[in-house]
Amino acid sequence: MGRIFRIFGLCAAVTLWAAAGGMAQELSALARVNAARSGVTDAGQGIELRLDLSQPVPFRVRTLDAPPRLVVDFREIAWDGIAPDALLRGSRASGLRVGPVRPGWSRLVLDLTGPFAVQTAEMRRDDATGRADLVMRLAPVSAADFAAAAATPEAVLWGLPQAVALAPPRQRQDGSRPLRVVLDPGHGGIDPGAERGGVREADLMLTFARELKEVLLRAGAEVALTREEDSFVPLESRISIARAARADVFLSLHADVLAEGHATGATIYTLSDTASDKASQKLAERHDRADLLAGVDLSHQDDVIADVLMDLARRDTAPRSDALADALVAGLRQAVEHMHKRPRQSAGFSVLKSPDIPSVLIELGFLSSKRDRENLTDPEWRRKAAQGIRDALLNWAQSDAAQATLLRK
Repeated sequence: MGRIFRIFGLCAAVTLWAAAGGMAQELSALARVNAARSGVTDAGQGIELRLDLSQPVPFRVRTLDAPPRLVVDFREIAWDGIAPDALLRGSRASGLRVGPVRPGWSRLVLDLTGPFAVQTAEMRRDDATGRADLVMRLAPVSAADFAAAAATPEAVLWGLPQAVALAPPRQRQDGSRPLRVVLDPGHGGIDPGAERGGVREADLMLTFARELKEVLLRAGAEVALTREEDSFVPLESRISIARAARADVFLSLHADVLAEGHATGATIYTLSDTASDKASQKLAERHDRADLLAGVDLSHQDDVIADVLMDLARRDTAPRSDALADALVAGLRQAVEHMHKRPRQSAGFSVLKSPDIPSVLIELGFLSSKRDRENLTDPEWRRKAAQGIRDALLNWAQSDAAQATLLRK
């Protein structure tokens, strides 16, 4: 065996840039996992996480509370061919998710059944083979000690982009310049979204966003995407990206599954404190839960004064979002005909909470519906849907610009 790097103690966030053998942070070649020699097991009164890797990599460890989770970020592991549930071989961890979280980084999130803190973390390198064995042991602690250790703001906010100096926001679009549209392909990276029939929502929505972008560019719009690859982008960051792009419109694209009932057809959602029905409420909760599942928790970052100011701003933006949603219903209905029986709905989607950008969430269909799944995977159907959205945006922009002119007068 070669060099060993260990950490000891109860920690909330520990960064191991030189994971083994004195290697530098620049190490970024993909390590691969031997699933047969890896797993999560009960060990004594605690938990043991073991990963057999093709090479050592830098990593960082932290815990998050409510619910209790262990989050490990790596630079970088390829999780191809790994079935996370197959690695769970004990009773003290209830769930495991793995995947890319940002360029150059991948993430493992382990759901804990109670308060367990990192006791030791050891990466052992075999000089003969170049492989590495990562072993973490977690020990039970009190709920109070766990909560205190998990309350490190830096650990929670690591997934957000660094603050940058932004140009002054654009004035409301008035038809004198190209419409600026930000498309938000839902989910990505460690959060695949809905999965049904071999189709992943994250992949499907990225494909559609790219197709829609081309259609809108040909119509003269300026278009940006919140993600250009299969990477995880926190909900707060998606809004920040739209604001940095000085967007006139924000469209979040999804294709979810609903266990309740037999929902089918495209649906357009706007922001509301109260959901239009129980299914919409559960859908919004599931979307917001994606951040928690990926190890991001901003539930304690609320600012009362900021909320009041944003509510005031939304008084102007909300009617514009409603008009945009109505236009999208009309455009999609004309293009693809089949819509949800109630195509205009509302719920508390966090991704729609930008106070100054008209924002809607488009459920193009539901992967839980065989008919919708066939449509969504059909390039010709997606082409028609993209054209319907394009026509709706152009019609809305013309009407919105006319209203802006009247307001100036």
